[in-house]
Amino acid sequence: MVHSLLVVLKKLRTFCTYLATKLFSFTKSARQSMKYSLQFICQNNPLFVQVIYFTSISFAGYAALKVLKQRDKSDILSDLDLLFTSVSASTVSSMATAEMEDFSSTQLWLLTILMLVGGEVFISMLGLYLTRSQFGNSVYVDIESINSTKSGPNSTQGTKVTVPLSELHLEGKNHVEPKTIESLSYALLVYFLVTNLGSSLVIYLYLILVPDAQGVLERKGIGSVIFSVFTAISSVGNCGFIPVNENMVIFQKNTILLLIIIPQILAGNTLFAPCLRLMVWSLKKITGKEEYHFILKHPEAIGYKHLMSGRECVYLILTVFSFIITQTILFCSLEWSSEALQEMSSYQKIVGALFQSANARHAGESIVDLSSLSSVILVLYTIMMYLPGYTSFLPKDDEHHSKSGMKDKRRRLLENWIFSQLSYLAIFVMLICITEREAMTTDPLNFNVFSILFEVVSAYGNVGFSVGYSCKRLRNHDVHCKDASYGFVGKWSGKGKVILIIVMIFGRLKAFNMKGGRAWKLR
Repeated sequence: MVHSLLVVLKKLRTFCTYLATKLFSFTKSARQSMKYSLQFICQNNPLFVQVIYFTSISFAGYAALKVLKQRDKSDILSDLDLLFTSVSASTVSSMATAEMEDFSSTQLWLLTILMLVGGEVFISMLGLYLTRSQFGNSVYVDIESINSTKSGPNSTQGTKVTVPLSELHLEGKNHVEPKTIESLSYALLVYFLVTNLGSSLVIYLYLILVPDAQGVLERKGIGSVIFSVFTAISSVGNCGFIPVNENMVIFQKNTILLLIIIPQILAGNTLFAPCLRLMVWSLKKITGKEEYHFILKHPEAIGYKHLMSGRECVYLILTVFSFIITQTILFCSLEWSSEALQEMSSYQKIVGALFQSANARHAGESIVDLSSLSSVILVLYTIMMYLPGYTSFLPKDDEHHSKSGMKDKRRRLLENWIFSQLSYLAIFVMLICITEREAMTTDPLNFNVFSILFEVVSAYGNVGFSVGYSCKRLRNHDVHCKDASYGFVGKWSGKGKVILIIVMIFGRLKAFNMKGGRAWKLR
């Protein structure tokens, strides 16, 4: 009896060992399959990855905002407004359907996190870590850019291939090592920390040294720490949210604060590439590492879109400052004696004009009520909001164009059916005109086509400028109408708000549609 029991136990142990071995083998295989599947998706479908990413953090932000208590418990925000705010923060759009002072300090911290993880610097850094570090030493390399320096009948052009970094050769002698990617990741992390923490510290020191500015926050019940961190991350991320209802209008005479924020805005978007190159150059001087020298010499080999050559950075800087100077001159010429600036000195007006011009591209902070500005300035802002962050005048050689490779056939076929960005904007404007057609009939001064177009372009450009809504423009006076500090979209119907949510996400992903509409010929 005992012998039989021992035999059974021995067989049972053998079976369990076999089962555990098979289960471990299956688990290991499943992990490898998931890893390679995730690698394939990240490298071949970045659009899908970013759609999932922004959708996930937006809904997570909505759920957290729903759970956290508001500052004003008597005016509970609707679920749609909470979702709209979460999407606006995560896509760094700063379109608003609620007043910022309705949110509690805890909710403001949550919005700060959403702006931080939705900013371009963080997204690009996360993408670099995922595609370069997490999946080993093989990366996608844009052979087209590398082959621009090569020629030959057997060269592969216009394709993306996966090759080990240690085997990627440039000009027969240089190659990209894994530690080069690690060095770039380190430079990005340093840049990310310096811009956000440094900006927060500078704003906080300003508030301590300027009692008037701190007094404004004390009257509103907003702490200096949350204001400094929130404003800095919003400015660097080019979101445009400020934790006070009046945005930066309340600080329009604090010229030093405005001058502090301007470089933060530029470093987070339009001048991110030149500033990153400067960071890499600084680290090369400090550490003496050869990897940073290689990154500066062969930025195209890394495959990171925010790495540019010195020539491209110079043209980008010249273009950005040309836009700012042009806008500043026009703003001062047309608005110098306007009601919006009448209480400001000449110096304050010039600094304010510079601040407005720097924000018109993507940041969205404002020192004036935009509805009080002239139509010329509003049209100019509409154009500036539409332009991508890295728009620049960059003469290119015909030889370079002739060597550009052929696109994959399936990708070319897909691109033939993609509309241009202007076409999508027109579609969105028409859809919103349909959803708001009743308001356009009863309240035509507020709900006019240009105001809707301005709002859509602002959302698509992830800027946040808005002409707002005014009870004074009502055709029939309404005693129940109340002016609010949030944007024009706050007065739209639920369907219109949903469409603008789609516009904000679509605009955040517009980099994937830059070549849309090229197959459409207008003759």
